[in-house]
Amino acid sequence: MERRWLPPRVASAPGLSGSHAAVAGVGAALWLLSYYRPALMPVWAPWEFSPTVYLAAVLGLLWYFRGLAATPEAERPGIWRRVAFVAGVVGTYAVLQTRFEYWSLHMFFLNRVQHDVMHHLGPFLIALAWPGETIGRGMPRGLRRALTSPPVVRVVRIVQQPFLAAFLFVGLIYLWLTPPVHFRAMIDPLLYSVMNWSMVVDGILFWCLVLDPRPKPPCRVSFAVRAAASIAVMFPQIALGAFIALSGHDLYPYYDLCGRLFPSISALNDQHIGGIVTWIPTSMMSVLGMLLVVNTYRLQETTEETDHDAAALAALAKTWTGR
Repeated sequence: MERRWLPPRVASAPGLSGSHAAVAGVGAALWLLSYYRPALMPVWAPWEFSPTVYLAAVLGLLWYFRGLAATPEAERPGIWRRVAFVAGVVGTYAVLQTRFEYWSLHMFFLNRVQHDVMHHLGPFLIALAWPGETIGRGMPRGLRRALTSPPVVRVVRIVQQPFLAAFLFVGLIYLWLTPPVHFRAMIDPLLYSVMNWSMVVDGILFWCLVLDPRPKPPCRVSFAVRAAASIAVMFPQIALGAFIALSGHDLYPYYDLCGRLFPSISALNDQHIGGIVTWIPTSMMSVLGMLLVVNTYRLQETTEETDHDAAALAALAKTWTGR
């Protein structure tokens, strides 16, 4: 990721203090209601309020739309990129801060759906939107400087080395699905939070590497390497999903311990469905990522050929007219 993934010199959007105060007020109300009156909370409200998830989602959207308003019309991202960003943020928030989180704590296959959204679909859509510059225009200047500081940029460059990025992407899935680790993460609130945040952050970093729309340079890796990284993470996930889906004994006793949401679904059936969720949708995301990289390369080549032809015609016209 280049240092200019956020613009270093843009004016902060006006009125941020008031907006931040409103965000804090709504967050405080949600926390109070979820803590003291959980029965009053609708299905879309937080099951267990997380200030960090709430602030990351709401401030991300706030800064994005303020940055969008501060962006010149000709430089604004297309409508499909805006929709992708909102869908990615809202989808990730939904599996972490609605009643769905409770469901995912009581069924293994719903936990796998949650992780697929956190690690694949949500980050994929956010990366596809390529929102860094737009968010940078809308966030406070001090925070923008901190995020573009050399230490932060250096760390991001290290974890986005293609081999390391692919290793971390697959390794975290294997880590959190190792039965003893999974059991401990599901009963330890702190470790549960670390698990969720690691999946979301790693997913965003990986898919931003793969779906970077820029050629090399300024992107540090070629389109071929990006496509290869997308496909490389597919096969270990297929192997893990197949192992879980075809296993003949219960690997994750936590869900029997806490009580299953649907008693009619046995432990093995729950596990088999969860294995398929780990196996098939993630593979499809890898193939889709590779196809998007190839399409971006095709569009880049077409643009370069068009520019080259236009330059050649301009040079030819100059020889004819002497101008």
